[in-house]
Amino acid sequence: MVSIEELWPTPLRLQILFIVASVFTFSLITYECIRRKSLLSGFGGPWGLPIVGNLLSIGEDAAESYRVWARTYGEVYQVQLGSIPVLVIVSDTSGTTIGTAPFNDSLKKRRKIAASALNKPAVQTYVPQLDMETKLFIDELWKVGDHGSASISPIPMIQRLNMSLTLTMNWGRRMESQSNKLFGRITHVEDELSKFRRTNANLQDYIPLLRLNPLNVDSVKAREMRTRRDKYMKVLDDELHEKLAKGEVNPCIQVNVLQEGGSQLTKCEITSINVTMLAAGLDTMISAVSWEMVCLATQPDIQTAAVKAIGEHFTEQQPLCDANDDQSCKYIVGFVKETLRFYTMARLSLPRRSTRDTFFDDKLIPAGTIVFLNAWAYNHDPTVWKDLDEFRPERWVEDNDNELRHYTLGAGSRMCIGIHLAYRELYLIFIRLLNSFELIPGGDVDAHPLTGQDDPSALTTQPKPFKVKFVPRNTAALIQALAGSE
Repeated sequence: MVSIEELWPTPLRLQILFIVASVFTFSLITYECIRRKSLLSGFGGPWGLPIVGNLLSIGEDAAESYRVWARTYGEVYQVQLGSIPVLVIVSDTSGTTIGTAPFNDSLKKRRKIAASALNKPAVQTYVPQLDMETKLFIDELWKVGDHGSASISPIPMIQRLNMSLTLTMNWGRRMESQSNKLFGRITHVEDELSKFRRTNANLQDYIPLLRLNPLNVDSVKAREMRTRRDKYMKVLDDELHEKLAKGEVNPCIQVNVLQEGGSQLTKCEITSINVTMLAAGLDTMISAVSWEMVCLATQPDIQTAAVKAIGEHFTEQQPLCDANDDQSCKYIVGFVKETLRFYTMARLSLPRRSTRDTFFDDKLIPAGTIVFLNAWAYNHDPTVWKDLDEFRPERWVEDNDNELRHYTLGAGSRMCIGIHLAYRELYLIFIRLLNSFELIPGGDVDAHPLTGQDDPSALTTQPKPFKVKFVPRNTAALIQALAGSE
């Protein structure tokens, strides 16, 4: 047998190792030079490591790290995620002026269609659906919670509520029960897909070399989840087309698209609307309702104040209040807004990419620059908010001049187009919930917006798993109200 020494003499092996090491070193130096050259001129920021930039120093909670770094580097600074420079914005005025280049034609068309279905007059037409789904939500909490005697996780009920509303508005069909197989499929896949939208968890987004790995488990899983999502999207679309052909379909966004604007949109653009509606309905709204329940369960004084305020409009004999009430109870409006500020569901909002050269303080922001709007930092800016670490709904009630605003649902031209529906839905959920039940924590519940997070790296923050006991305030009135809604 021929030995390795005979095949590869020591001098030859050393030469090969030297060549390989030289090529690797040269590639590393070249990559690092390109990475450094891509930094935005004039903007400060933390110094990064070779190859990875600031990825390792961000930690799990990127939004909080960026907020802390702003104390050193100012309201607008840059970080480098691998080879990609990112502009981080933590202030009010900067966030509404940077990255607001005009929409492209495709985005304009999609936003116009969605906006027409989610503006204030349109939201008023959804009151019957909001009424139906929130009644069922209260009924589920009542029954699953064994009429107030058992501590339960409300998450499945919150998921069903928001999924049903999303499906109703976009496809004209409900999700009546958690036992529906489609419910389990959608919640699982959307949860997995949400993990891929994190701004700092997927290293291959920022380090191109990692994309060459043929054994990349994340890429395989992402493709699998997309395939599974496409399947249930097809089920929903096919069901809609079938009903449309029979003339049995309910008014919804997709019907409007197909009957009025279908010829203006490509299949890809229609799919984009579907994906956006489903993701927004499940991610942000589930997070908001969950944090609001955590807050109420751990702060009985907030419950007491809320119930007292509701009592000025509805009695205990009216646990379900009135679905047509358009946010007349200012304390509940303030509670909803304070929750959105204090907990900030999408803490880095959605990343933007500038589509043209822009200037900030005479410094060039080139077209194609990635921009992170740190909504969490703005919502906890000590120069804007007094007693910012205190959960205080009264600050919104006292804001007679409407000067306060949070950034949880975006700002400027990029503000969430579903903001009117979100406020109306959250208001109805919690005025009914609080007038129907007293919320008692079922064990330890961490209501702190940082330590209470289940996954700090998630794009949309969720509280750690928790249980609540929903104790009826007036059992006879609740039974009668729920029976009358069947």
